[in-house]
Amino acid sequence: MRLDDFDPNINVEDQRGSGGGGFNFGGGGGGLLLGLLPMVFSRFGCGGVAVLAIVFFVFGGGSQMLGGGSPVGSNAPTEARGGSGAASSCTVDAASKVACNAFSSADKTWAAFFAQNGKQFQQPKLVFYSGNGQSGCGAAQSAMGPFYCPSDAGIYLDTSFFQELAQKFGASGDFAQDYVIAHEFGHHIQNLLGTSDRVASLQRRSSEVDGNRYSVMLELQADCFAGVWAAKNRDRMDPDDLAEGMTAAKAIGDDTLQKEMQGRVVPDSFTHGTSEQRMTWLKRGIDTGDPGQCDTFAGALN
Repeated sequence: MRLDDFDPNINVEDQRGSGGGGFNFGGGGGGLLLGLLPMVFSRFGCGGVAVLAIVFFVFGGGSQMLGGGSPVGSNAPTEARGGSGAASSCTVDAASKVACNAFSSADKTWAAFFAQNGKQFQQPKLVFYSGNGQSGCGAAQSAMGPFYCPSDAGIYLDTSFFQELAQKFGASGDFAQDYVIAHEFGHHIQNLLGTSDRVASLQRRSSEVDGNRYSVMLELQADCFAGVWAAKNRDRMDPDDLAEGMTAAKAIGDDTLQKEMQGRVVPDSFTHGTSEQRMTWLKRGIDTGDPGQCDTFAGALN
């Protein structure tokens, strides 16, 4: 995808080289939680941080995340630094620039859409970290994969995920990487629209199985929103981009990941949707370019 260079005024924070932070996972069962990180990521894909947060909360942690396939909540977004800070962080390496370019494009696209529809838009922030970091939702670990934290309106990324996406999941190409950022940006849109709060409310009153089902709906809508972003920048897409996006969506489907990890599929535990569902909703967004066509909830939020 032929995106413009990032706007230097985008909100970017960089925790790389800061020594990380977050919760103390040593002792009291914390070692078990840390050991579960690779499994959490491999099983649940992008956004799996919420699964870890729920477990940590149950075992006495201080996380205030509400649960679901990705963290959801209602805290107001906070400002992050831009300008020269963004420029230096976004040019650390090629992966950082790819992420910033996609983030900047999504930011402009959705800001314009909100303005056209008379809605207030608040810019999120892109946060780079390496290995370990700290988010408004708690600890950030690279094994969690990219995730969105509503408490600080941050999209958190360890750029090594792009390499893993290509090598482990066979999803290479710039559009596969752009899709990752656009999906997480989709969660920010859900947060601004209040969708995340409504889902969280339903999950608090639901069984685990039904809560997972609502999480799937939320994740599939974020996939569709990622497709909408691509559609509104269709003139920037290359002929191979659609195939790259479909490959990435297929690779991180719950059924595909579970089959690879444990040799069997447990539909009631799905939190992101099957490979077919993820491809279908991403393509619907690309085909229609209309967020109104991204109603994955089928009246469940009414």
